[in-house]
Amino acid sequence: RGRRSAPSLPAPRARLILEFGLKFRRAALTLGFMGTTTPVIPQILQYLPILFLLAAAVGFAGGTLAISVLLGKFAKTSPAKDAAYECGKDPIGTGGSRFSIKFYLVAMLFILFDIEVVFLYPWAVVYKDMLADHATRNLIFVSMLSFLGILFAGYIYALKKDALNWKG
Repeated sequence: RGRRSAPSLPAPRARLILEFGLKFRRAALTLGFMGTTTPVIPQILQYLPILFLLAAAVGFAGGTLAISVLLGKFAKTSPAKDAAYECGKDPIGTGGSRFSIKFYLVAMLFILFDIEVVFLYPWAVVYKDMLADHATRNLIFVSMLSFLGILFAGYIYALKKDALNWKG
C-alpha cells in the first residue's frame, strides 16, 4: 500500500548522468582505455592535469589583473595618493644612496653559510649508506672535504675583511 511504483523514466538529472556515463564508456572503449586489466592511457592525456593547472593559474592571474584595471578606473586619485611610498617617510633626496661594504659582506656570508647547510643535510643523511658501498666510500668523503675546504676559504676571507666585527 505505502509503496510507490518505480518510475518508468528516470528524472531528467539522472538521465543526463546516465547518458554521460554511457558516452564516456563508449569513448573509453573506442580509445582503448577499457577492456584490458590495466588501462592504457595515451601519453598526451597524462598531461591534462598539468594543463588544467596551468590554465587555472593563467586564468587567475589574468582575472585579477583585469579586475584591478577595471576597478582602478573608478578610483579617486590625488597627488598624495600618487606619490611614492617608502616605509612611511617622504621620499626626499637621491634614490641611489650608497651602502656600506659591510652590507655586501653580510649578504655574502649569509649566502655562503646558508648554502653550506643546504648541502650538509643531504650529505649527512646518505653518509652511512655510501660508506657501506666500497665504490663510493672515498668519493663521498673527498667531495665533502673539498666542499668544506672552499667554505673554510670563504670563512678566512670574511675574517680578513673583518666582516664578523659588528662594532666597526
